[in-house]
Amino acid sequence: MTSVGILFPGQGAQAVGMGSWLCEQHASAKQYFDRASEVLGYDLASLCSDGPVEQLNETEFSQPALFVAGIAAAEVLRETQPERIESITAAAGLSLGEYTAVCFAGGLGFEDGVRLVQRRGQAMQAAANAVSSGMASVIGLDLDVLQGVCDEARQDGEVLQPANLLCPGNIAVSGHKVALERLVPVAENAGAMKVVPLSVAGAFHTALMQPAVEALVEALQEMPIADTQIPVYSNVDAIPHQSAAEIKDLLSRQVVGSVLWEASIRQMVADGIEKFEEVGTGRVLRGTLKRINRKLPSDGFGDQP
Repeated sequence: MTSVGILFPGQGAQAVGMGSWLCEQHASAKQYFDRASEVLGYDLASLCSDGPVEQLNETEFSQPALFVAGIAAAEVLRETQPERIESITAAAGLSLGEYTAVCFAGGLGFEDGVRLVQRRGQAMQAAANAVSSGMASVIGLDLDVLQGVCDEARQDGEVLQPANLLCPGNIAVSGHKVALERLVPVAENAGAMKVVPLSVAGAFHTALMQPAVEALVEALQEMPIADTQIPVYSNVDAIPHQSAAEIKDLLSRQVVGSVLWEASIRQMVADGIEKFEEVGTGRVLRGTLKRINRKLPSDGFGDQP
């Protein structure tokens, strides 16, 4: 049997209409959205299907939406094509998606997961509101060149650094907005094809998110997290973990640490993963796979078929 790694998307993949067809065609998916709505205190299915997009893009709303859409899609896949789930031997998720991966792998109950990502989103939104910051994808530069670009564009006291190491030629940078504005011409002069602002509230995966860490640590301590049934590859160190204690520690560090996505995928392949399934909303992760290794087979489930 082919060894498959399941991948869950992170913030930025959200879109109005996400999860709608799952809820319309599968009662089990609708039940997940209903259960989440009871925890959250608002109609998550309505927000995902109808928007408004401005609210859905807010961190405290987009994170639960992506988490629930991912778990609901995985459940529908389990019901309709169980062989695709049975072949999964490892999991990973991009930033917020790592929480979905931990839940899928059996380390976190669904309702507890909804509570946790809601608190994570609220804490990160509050940290983002405290300072004018953001993120942008830089296309076409290697990491060492981009690091030099950040060093040139950054001024005293500012944060500007590579944050999401997605794939060759696509790295997301986080920092103060004034520094990000300065980054654009410097990056283009260094050979970047383009710099694309991301729809996120602040400079995730940098020290500017440190105020969110205390709240997140407290939330993680309150949640009953168990050892996972399959390994989950961490954004923080790009290696597999199943220990509940290790996962708790890594999730608390993740919000201020760089996302080692390319390294995670390469390690999964080195460990025997032969194919990937992107489950949830969007196709971003499959796009990174093609940039990492064009020969890697991948499939997806969750968007409108």
